[in-house]
Amino acid sequence: MDIELVVFDLDFTLWDAGGTWCDHLSPPFKVSSNGVSDARGKIVNLYPDAMEIFQVIEDNNIPMGIASRTEEPEWARRLLELLGIRDKFKYEEIFPGSKVTHFNNLKEKSGIDFDNILFYDDEPRNIDEVSGLGVNCYLVRNGINIDEFGF
Repeated sequence: MDIELVVFDLDFTLWDAGGTWCDHLSPPFKVSSNGVSDARGKIVNLYPDAMEIFQVIEDNNIPMGIASRTEEPEWARRLLELLGIRDKFKYEEIFPGSKVTHFNNLKEKSGIDFDNILFYDDEPRNIDEVSGLGVNCYLVRNGINIDEFGF
């Protein structure tokens, strides 16, 4: 397997949005001492190993992307900015709908074949759909972590 692109889902994969999905939060968002908070005090934080995983990928000069089916794409983008990681991702597919559409767009924009893409997501239905395209998929059970990072 020759990986040329690593793609992440957001909610419950890269971050915990206060125990819910980011489109169930309440803007405005602001940086706080604990992460990023919403208007009701819910805290959004990256999972503890996320930055280390990003570093491994960057050290191997492999681009990264996001594939998220959130109902509030602008909120997700704002959270990426406030967490200081939006610039790490060369590709962003953040909109409601099937992850198959996200990955068809990623393939078209990157020119990278499905079998050279690695994808992390917490939802089995997304893994099933995307693996059907030929993408290498990993089911994330409790947020991305270095021990399960299959790179």
